[in-house]
Amino acid sequence: MNLDTSPRLSVRGLAKHFTLHLRGGARLQVLEDTSLDIGAGECVALVGASGRGKSTLMKCLFGSYGADAGALRFESSAGPVDLATASPQRMIELRRRDIAYVSQFLRAVPRVPALDVVAQRLVDAEPVPAADDLDDAGHEERLEAARDAARALLARLNLPPALWDLPPATFSGGEQQRVNIARGFVQASRLLLLDEPTASLDAANRRVVVELIHEAKARGAAVVGIFHDEEVRDAVADRCVELG
Repeated sequence: MNLDTSPRLSVRGLAKHFTLHLRGGARLQVLEDTSLDIGAGECVALVGASGRGKSTLMKCLFGSYGADAGALRFESSAGPVDLATASPQRMIELRRRDIAYVSQFLRAVPRVPALDVVAQRLVDAEPVPAADDLDDAGHEERLEAARDAARALLARLNLPPALWDLPPATFSGGEQQRVNIARGFVQASRLLLLDEPTASLDAANRRVVVELIHEAKARGAAVVGIFHDEEVRDAVADRCVELG
């Protein structure tokens, strides 16, 4: 039997700098010739001192930052793509189906209930039906199925049901983070980017996040994470890569 041993994500020669316009245009080189491979079902923890480029690398992978140089080869569900040169439209498509990013901060549309913040990611990940196939009943059926999945995940993360129909902007930091985590994990992604996912969480919910990461790895997700919580990092990371 032939097994595919190629990496899910291959970073080669990545470079990224920032220009500090308020400091006379000084150049700050954050990443330079950074390379690493991550396989399907593997969790790699990025480690290193503050300012060494951990979050910058994650944002380059997600397309929030452009790379100065290098290649970010990702095996998407539609085939290989270089994230460093992918168009904005291609990145939007990849984020819908293949790449999830859980940061320390929830960015949600105001006045949208927490339940729909999570469910909408599943709806967005589905192929858009042809115009002739669209109808109100079909859309509502898809949305309700997504809401069922969202309810299950929010319950697992111990978010009280009384909050599900409220906008997350009214929540505490820990409650917002649980919505953020649910949104990141509700869709099975091929690349999972986790930037301090357990920040603001209590011990019980940290354990839930550890379980969710293991389940994502079992499904074949490649996971890149920043974990300042050493207990969580030791529980989920297969290896650590030091930057800087």
